[in-house]
Formats: sequence, structure tokens, C-alpha cells
Amino acid sequence: MSTTYDPYAGSRETTEGRVYTVTGGDWDLTFADPHDQDRLVVNMGPQHPSTHGVLRLVLDLEGETVTKARVVIGYLHTGIEKNTEYRNWVQGTTFVTRMDYLSPLFNETGYCMAVEKLLGIEAPQRAQTIRVLVMELNRIASHLVALATFGMEMGALTGMTNGFREREMVLDLLEEITGLRMNHAYVRPGGLAQDLPEGAVDSIREFLRIFPNRVADFHRLLTGQPIWQNRLKDAGYLDVTGCVALGITGPVLRAAGLPWDLRKVEPYLGYETYDFEVPTADTSDAWGRYLVRMAEVNESLKIVAQALDRLEPGPVMVDDKKIAWPAQLSLGADGMGNSLDHVRHIMGQSMEALIHHFKLVTEGFRVPAGQVYVPIESPRGELGYHVVSDGSTRPWRVHVRDPSFVNLQATAAMSEGGMIADVIAAIASIDPVMGGVDR
Repeated sequence: MSTTYDPYAGSRETTEGRVYTVTGGDWDLTFADPHDQDRLVVNMGPQHPSTHGVLRLVLDLEGETVTKARVVIGYLHTGIEKNTEYRNWVQGTTFVTRMDYLSPLFNETGYCMAVEKLLGIEAPQRAQTIRVLVMELNRIASHLVALATFGMEMGALTGMTNGFREREMVLDLLEEITGLRMNHAYVRPGGLAQDLPEGAVDSIREFLRIFPNRVADFHRLLTGQPIWQNRLKDAGYLDVTGCVALGITGPVLRAAGLPWDLRKVEPYLGYETYDFEVPTADTSDAWGRYLVRMAEVNESLKIVAQALDRLEPGPVMVDDKKIAWPAQLSLGADGMGNSLDHVRHIMGQSMEALIHHFKLVTEGFRVPAGQVYVPIESPRGELGYHVVSDGSTRPWRVHVRDPSFVNLQATAAMSEGGMIADVIAAIASIDPVMGGVDR
């Protein structure tokens, strides 16, 4: 069998199997054309304050006009999807929460709902309500980062400082509830790691009292500002036909006029019982995406208030002791580890309980063989988890449909034919998170 030599790709046999090595092509051969004197090829990123993350854009320019735009990703690659195959089902939560690091609770919930679907179980009602509660708080925090970075990249630095300042209020709440500001690992297969701590509901109600005025402040600062309007209107245009053709979801699609929101069209966790609207715009540009996100913050505040009102006493983890991990977990007096009652039980009262605890923590539970796809509505669009089980104690495959990855396809369609300054507005209006793109 004849093989062709590729100077940019090679392979070698190792004790673990064949390992492939791929290197980049030569810049001159790949992009440059010595006969085209009017064409300038420039790199924007990956270390650029306005590429919205560790993203590289290769732009062909004729003067200030972009004639071609290429998106180069992979600088933040973490291998999270593959890593989950070498951990048990519960440990997977601590991996997926680090993908889209601005909406970690959505990653956790999507993954855990997929595992629960394979197990054929459903989290208790209180756990479902708290999941909705923390996700909508997380949506507000994520949109505030989108707004803040949008302002920074457009030169509206007060919008940036105010956005991050208000986000601290939400992160303080999430830290009070989960113990961490980000990467919480709070949502677990079968429910939650722990119940709401004492005082958390009062803190959230105080937040709901204060925050609507903060949203109004953003409108006073930016929405009526002529410079802000002129920089965003007609920048990064992509209509609903283009969005559907590229698989674009989230605020980018809704700003093109299509009210597609999985919380409404394919409800989960009881979202069909909550009263909220799906904000849309008809401008199909960066301006519309800004307005949609601002409106979604207000809708999330409404959902949080309703979730608080419907919180009923009850468990936050399924009763099945073969799944609930860690078994009978309750915090000790120092806020860490198991309660003394549980330690006393497994260490001095029941050998069976100790064996079960040891097996459950070290090996994990088994999930019946099968495959599922579970989509939820993240701040950036459809976040879907395709999870495959071979019946063992760890996933056979976890593949994520991350909305940032899909939405980033729109960059060329939004940018080509426009000015290089509008590329910044287009990327910011997509709001990609490169942790989710590269995974």
C-alpha cells in the first residue's frame, strides 16, 4: 500500500497505540499571494484585548474593508470531554463545569440531566426548583460579563466597570449557595450537593429588591447613548435565514426575530410553569443582540422571584442510596466534610455502611447502557449533552454541543464586506466563551 508524505502530519507507534502529530502550515504558502498587492493579511489575536477571549482571527483586508475572515480556535483546549471517560459519573460534574466557565451551572445541569435520563430517575422537586434558581442567577451573571466586555471592546469603559461590579452581587449569592464563585460542582446526578444554606433566601430577596434599578442604570448609561448606538447598529448583520442555516441559537437568533428558547419550546425542570417572556428584536445586528440580553436579565429576575416563592421543604437528592453521592452527606460544624453523625455511623456502627460508602465514593454507581441527548437553554443558546453509557461506572462518551462553538461560525458572515472596526462589534455581540469552544 503506497502512502503519501505529508510534511505537516506524522504518526508513530507507541505502547499506547498510534500517536499522530500535526503541525501548522507555512504562512507564506497558506495565506500570502505575492501577485496581489492590494490584499493585506493580518492576525487579530489570540492575545488581543478585543477578540473576546483566546481567539485568533485571520483577516484579509483591502484598505479598511474585510474581504475574508477566518476563525482559528484551539488555544484553550482542555480535553474535558475525553477526560470524563476516565472518571466516574459524579466526577464528570467537576470537569464539565469548567467548559463554558461563565455559565458553569448550565453545564452541570445539562450533564446531570443526561445522566439522570440514562438512569431513569428524576431529581426531587425542591432540587429542580433550586436548579432553576441558580441557573437564572448564573444567566444574569453571564449576560453582565457579555455586557461588560462589549463595553470594554467598544471603548465604553464605564459600562465595563459597572458590568463587573454588578456581577459581583450575583457571584456573592452563588458563593453563599454553593461555596464557590465559579466552577461550582453543585448540581449532581440525582439532585444537588447540598440544600440552600440558612439565610440564602433572604440574600436573594434583597438582591431582587436592588437589582432592577441597576439594570435601569445600564439603560441610562448606554442604551440612549448616540455613540453606543452608532457603533452597534447595522454592525455584524445576520438575518434569521443565515442563523438557521448555520445552526445559530440564543440571543443572536432571537435578535433576528425568531423567539426560539428551549425553556419555552422544549421545556425542562418545570419551566413551562414559570411566567416569563422570550425577548426578541428585528434588527439582526449587534444592537439587537445587546437589547435582547438586557431584556433577558429582567426576565431572569422574574423567574428567580417565582422560584423562591415555590420553594417547598423536601429532599434535594434522590432517596436511592445506590446513587446518592456522597451517601447521606451533610456538612459538619466547620462547614466541611460529613457530619459527625454520619462519620460515627460508617466508622463505628455499621460495617455495611462503611463498605457501601467506600465503594460509592471510589468506584461510583453503574449507569445502564444507552445513549441520550439532552439540550438546555444556556445564556449563549442550545447547550446539548450527548452522553453514552456502556453500563459501567464511568461514561463511554460525553460530547457537548456548545453554543459558542456553533455560533462562532457566524463570524465570517457577519464580518466580510464590512469595516475592520465592525469585526470587534460582531465578535462581542456573539459573546463566545473560548473555554466552551475549545473544551
